[in-house]
Order: sequence, then C-alpha cells, then structure tokens
Amino acid sequence: MDLNDFKAFKVIDQEDMLSHIDGLPDQLERAWKLGNTWPLPGWKGIERVVITGMGGSAIGADLLVAYTEAACSVPVLVHRDYTLPGWAKGPETLVIASSHSGNTEETLSAFADATQKGCRRLAIATGGELAKAAPAASAELWTFDHKGQPRTAVGFSFGLLLAAFTRLSLIPDPSQELAGAIIAMKAQQPQLKAEVPVTKNPAKRQAGQLMDRWVAVLGSGILSPVARRWKGQISELAKAWAQFEFLPESDHNTLAGSQNPSELLARTTVLFLRSASDHPRNKLRLEFTRQTLMLEGMGTDTYDAKGDTPLANLWTTLHFGDYMAYYLALLYEVDPTPVAALQKLKKDLGAVPL
Repeated sequence: MDLNDFKAFKVIDQEDMLSHIDGLPDQLERAWKLGNTWPLPGWKGIERVVITGMGGSAIGADLLVAYTEAACSVPVLVHRDYTLPGWAKGPETLVIASSHSGNTEETLSAFADATQKGCRRLAIATGGELAKAAPAASAELWTFDHKGQPRTAVGFSFGLLLAAFTRLSLIPDPSQELAGAIIAMKAQQPQLKAEVPVTKNPAKRQAGQLMDRWVAVLGSGILSPVARRWKGQISELAKAWAQFEFLPESDHNTLAGSQNPSELLARTTVLFLRSASDHPRNKLRLEFTRQTLMLEGMGTDTYDAKGDTPLANLWTTLHFGDYMAYYLALLYEVDPTPVAALQKLKKDLGAVPL
C-alpha cells in the first residue's frame, strides 16, 4: 500500500475508520458539553470511586485517573472484571459502569454487584442492557449517540467521566485546560491527515518504521495510559501484536528480558513516549533504558508530546498514535475497523450462560 495514494485508502478502510480519527477533537468537546447537561444528583460523602469497563470503554477511565490523580479528593480504581473488590460497598462508594454497547458482560456483572452492595451508581452507555438495567435499579443513566467501535469513542469515555468528576466536586474545574488540549490537537492535525504525503507526515513515517516489527510502547506518568492506548490501537486497527510497559516499573523487571530470544529482539522496536510533565527521574530512566536496549540490538524511537499542559500532552500523543496505527493497518492491507477475533470470542462466550 502506497501511503501517498490517499484516495485509495477507502478500498481497505471500507467502514471509514479515518473519519472517526479525524473527528476526535470535536468528539471530546461534545462529550464534555454533554456531560455537563445530563442530570446528576448532588451526591455527598463519596469516599471512593470504582469505574468498571473493558477495552475501549475502560481506556477513557485510565486517561482520567492519570490526569486527575494529583488533584482528585478520593481514590479511584479502574476495574476490569466481573465482580467488585470487597471494600466497594455502601453509599460511600460510587460505581460508574462504562460500556459503549451497554452489553459488555463483565460490566453488567459488576454493575449488578454494585447494586447488591448498595453503592451509588452511574451507568454510561449508548444503549443495550445496561441502559435498561440502570433505571430498573434506580441508578443514574447517561447515554450518548455514537455509531462505531468502542475504541473510536474514547473522547466520550473520557469527556463524560471528566464532567461527572467535576460536577461532583472531586476535581477542580478543568474546562480551560481541556479547551487548550483540544486546540493543541487541532493544531497538530494538519500534518497528520491522509492527504499529507509521507515525507511531511510523521505518523505515516512512524507507521512505516513499525512494519514487520514487534512493537513495545513505554510511557510514564500521564502518558502511561497513552502507551496502553497505542498498544491497543496497533492490535485492533493493524491486527498486529504489541505490548505496553510503564516506567519506572519496567526497569525493575522487563529490562532484564532484553537478551533473549535474540532473533526476536533484533526485530523489536521500542517506542518511548516523552512529556514535559514527566517526573525528572523518569526522564532520566527513559534515556538510560533506551541506551540499554539499543546496546542489546533493539530498535528504539521516541515521541515527544505536544502542547503546554499535561492534558494537552495526553491528548496530542493519543491522537498521533491513532493516526499512526491507522496507517500501519493500511500498510498491512487490513481493514482497521472489524475485529473478527474479538467478535468470535464474544459469540462463543455468549453461548455459555453466566
């Protein structure tokens, strides 16, 4: 596939994944506005929050935790499983169930568990069983309209949560920083779009460097969940294997695995995500870690986050990764939208009652 021939993209991208990526800044803005219009009780006495979700519905929660952890007044857990932790009970616990389709079995199970344990509950979905279960269980329900895969709704899964946390006075008002992040996304977007040739498009060039490579993405601080997002997009869009790691944790284990098997490691590319808001020691660790991997014969590269605030760093880096994974899918000549392996697994699981 010639990435300069952007008019031919639709031959592979039959469900127009590109339009979702192009529209992400506007989606994030719409989500924030929508989250400030839905009814929400003036809940008091919340001591902890559990956000339950899977896949594309959970990544928005990861982004939220990374952004708000320094300022949030209560602990927040992103929970990816069927049942809640034992301590998640009573009205002091707010459980937010996030499911794009409203039919995610793990999320539905965790929501039912929250109801049984007397937690306060907020359900977020486009519809499905969760949208039916929430009113029946006297829980709050926020719905949004989105046609597409859950991973293309990351602006909603983050923006709605951000609005809920703000309105519950769990975090300071982020509206100005969010507006700046959206401006920063739009400022970098012209060089990333499909019509921009490879020589002037850094996302296309990055995708080309990842062809036929095992990819690992490392980040720290606010970019830790973005590393996870890059990995997820490479896997779901390009149908390619990838992994993510967090600094400083990976320096206490993964780094030791940089010797074997040598044939595979020689075909590995490690991408380091860097941000001005990274802890100074993590900045140092990143450079030392990269040097170590290079000496072991592994390929490495870096991406420097754009924007003047942590939130802008987060969203510009995420958006770049979405474009990069899209172009990698085209290079592999696979449609970036369908996820046949995931759908088969869900079908197999659906045939076995909970």
